[in-house]
Amino acid sequence: MSISVKIPSLGESITEAIIVKWHKKSGQSVAKDEPLCELETDKANVDVPSPSAGVISTAVVEGQTVAIGQEIATIDPAGAQASSAQPAPAAPTAPPQAPPPPVAAASPAAQRIAGDAGIDPASVKGTGRGGRITKQDMQSAVAAAPAPKPKPLTPQPAAPAAIAAPSPPPGDQPGTRREPMTKIRRKIAERLVQAQQQAAILTTFNEIDLKAVQDIRTKFKERFTEVHGIGLGLMSFFVRGCAQALREFPRVNAFIDGGDIIYHDYVHMGIAVSTERGLAVPVLRNAQALSFGQIESEIRRLATAARDGKLAIDDLSGGTFTITNGGIFGSLLSTPILNPPQSGILGMHNIQKRPVVIDDKIEIRPMMYVALSYDHRLVDGRESVSFLVRMKQLLEDPARLMLEI
Repeated sequence: MSISVKIPSLGESITEAIIVKWHKKSGQSVAKDEPLCELETDKANVDVPSPSAGVISTAVVEGQTVAIGQEIATIDPAGAQASSAQPAPAAPTAPPQAPPPPVAAASPAAQRIAGDAGIDPASVKGTGRGGRITKQDMQSAVAAAPAPKPKPLTPQPAAPAAIAAPSPPPGDQPGTRREPMTKIRRKIAERLVQAQQQAAILTTFNEIDLKAVQDIRTKFKERFTEVHGIGLGLMSFFVRGCAQALREFPRVNAFIDGGDIIYHDYVHMGIAVSTERGLAVPVLRNAQALSFGQIESEIRRLATAARDGKLAIDDLSGGTFTITNGGIFGSLLSTPILNPPQSGILGMHNIQKRPVVIDDKIEIRPMMYVALSYDHRLVDGRESVSFLVRMKQLLEDPARLMLEI
């Protein structure tokens, strides 16, 4: 009896996925738990493992959108046994023929562009891994293709002067091109609009003198690397500071659920990471219990997995608060948007040396503007301002982070 391979549950709010690539083709033998195909969701790319050893028969094609629970293949457990027990059939006596040239696989985005432009993917040379045709390959092929010959115009009677000729859609005018939004980009757009429509978002600002933090990093960076095997970054100070401040202001770490408030006794810290596919927010779980070394190691693991498209669904779900660092791109000030259903998000920005007054003297200090966007339905102005003031205290005197005072 064949065993059904279905799309598994992929986490909260995910109802469908795209078959990006089949690792195994119909008729091939597979081992139990061997990856069968790669799925693209609006949060991450994941592999579907084989539920059994046997011979696979696929039911959907690459680039197809599938629903959670949908059957995408079957595994014949007897097929593998039969193929291993029976000798291979004798080769035919017909003269050998040259095999047909291989056709490079094209990514789903490249296939869509090829279909719109009427280009055969087999005619395009792929530059991706294993000759895979990427979206950029297909765009280059479309740009290099000769323009189609214009069809002869059929004389038409002139339209009445009072009636204007219809204008082409904005994306179909000369000098423009139309591309379908990726699944993750569509989801980002939906969630941003959802955040604006369903929450009363307000932002408060403060600035932090980071001299003490920079002095600690300079003094201990080499020893920290020797002990923990990773560099001492700025983000771990902010994660520790937020985790401590959130325990003191728990509503900033809470959710609204209908008429109830859901409080959390833990801090699952979302860290916004920019990738080629869009913005990902992997979650640093139980950040309140992690050491500096553990925070840095976990941030590196999550950031690497996000950029490689290897984040697991669990890495992206369950966050209670988010930090985003626009400063790595040079941003001086911004108003971050909430990550629903969370009630708070901290925005970090570029560090700039500025003159400030210290003990009635003007000194040059490394200063950063910070922004807290919050849901005003749950978090009052007093709490939001106090939260940032507490962050300022903790980071300008990092000993407070160690002593939790």
